[in-house]
Amino acid sequence: MNVPRLVVAAPASGHGKTTVATGLMAALRARGLVVSGHKVGPDYIDSGYHALATGRPPRNLDPVLCGEDRIAPLLCHGAAGAGIAVIEGVMGLFDGRGSTAEGSTAHVAHLLGAPVVLVVDASAQGRSVAALVSGFAGYDPAVRLGGVILNRVGSARHEQILRDALAGTGVPVLGALHRDDAITAPSRHLGLVPAAERAGAASQAIGRLAALITGSVDLGAVLALARSAGPLAAQPWDPGAAIGPRAGGRTPVVAVAGGAAFTFCYTETVELLTAAGADVVTVDPLREESLPPGTGALVLGGGFPEVHASELSANERLRGDVARLAGSGAPVAAECAGLLYLATELDGQPMCGVLDAAARMTGRLTLGYRDAVAAGPSVLTPANAPVRGHEFHRTTVVPRGPSTPAWAYCGKKEGFVRRGVHASYLHLHWAGYPEAARRLVEAAQ
Repeated sequence: MNVPRLVVAAPASGHGKTTVATGLMAALRARGLVVSGHKVGPDYIDSGYHALATGRPPRNLDPVLCGEDRIAPLLCHGAAGAGIAVIEGVMGLFDGRGSTAEGSTAHVAHLLGAPVVLVVDASAQGRSVAALVSGFAGYDPAVRLGGVILNRVGSARHEQILRDALAGTGVPVLGALHRDDAITAPSRHLGLVPAAERAGAASQAIGRLAALITGSVDLGAVLALARSAGPLAAQPWDPGAAIGPRAGGRTPVVAVAGGAAFTFCYTETVELLTAAGADVVTVDPLREESLPPGTGALVLGGGFPEVHASELSANERLRGDVARLAGSGAPVAAECAGLLYLATELDGQPMCGVLDAAARMTGRLTLGYRDAVAAGPSVLTPANAPVRGHEFHRTTVVPRGPSTPAWAYCGKKEGFVRRGVHASYLHLHWAGYPEAARRLVEAAQ
């Protein structure tokens, strides 16, 4: 499959990858192209901005969570029908899991045979930019650095100094963005505020980004670079094939939490549930007072319930619905935010009370990939099944009595399994574990 593609990377976090990648997506779309947006790694928040910019479902490419053999097929699946795929990197270009390259932007660029555009924050440097770019261009021969976009340039004179310095490196300058505080997205304790929480303002900002990129970047050169990527020797990932032959039985309704409080859900999760035979319906716990009629299972992904605790607590009717569903033994899969929502309380606000545990915010960030083993059988996995997941939170959940854990990792046991409920801090990418969708739907049937 031949998908024109490029990777937007940076020397480190904070150089403006999301600004440039999202702006490129919006500018190329405004030019009439169908653009597919992708994010390296487990980040859900940046992907939400990609979806706004492209008008297509967001996609993540994470070889740690999904396995490197699935990365090219997932790109081909996500980019089906698109004229270009823009892939935003994670952290610095060569930063992977721990001291390895696994899961790095460079790792994904290599797996996809995609050229890299390096976004450089030039606000505090001049000729030194040439040394930085030369170092990144020559560090790994398997990574092709196809161009540089300079960010936060101070003036026309500053831009000329930077361009003159880079002229001898052999790496073309594809554009230069001057400082514009009007396009900065607000942040809080876990990064950018999700686009779903500020849809109007985010859409306006993306429009300004598209105009800025169009006026500051050589889009023709960007397209030529993307088209220089050769064909991928991969077939598109197919959720139906990943699920395999389906068991007979009725089509259960599987409710998936959405809205501003539950913005973390990989697109492939819904595709796999559908392929497994479910009728997937989104429910917004901030707005809807009941589960969809006939709900046979519930998936509560990640998000920010701590920001919306009062509103979630005030929705007593839905909390009661969730508690009754869980009490019936129906499958309920909860990750991170979902875990908090199922607790008895969150920062003193009553929640669903499915789990005899109290949740609260802390000042400590828990972050990283985890190699875990299922502590016992559940609606998602058999006992002792190995998985790779990701933790990302500033909260803690304290059980008030004996509980059956979901996972064992890092020398501890974590999460809760209770009848059909599986609740944990661990985020899984179900494209790496499609059997989780199959088991949940079969349990609902």
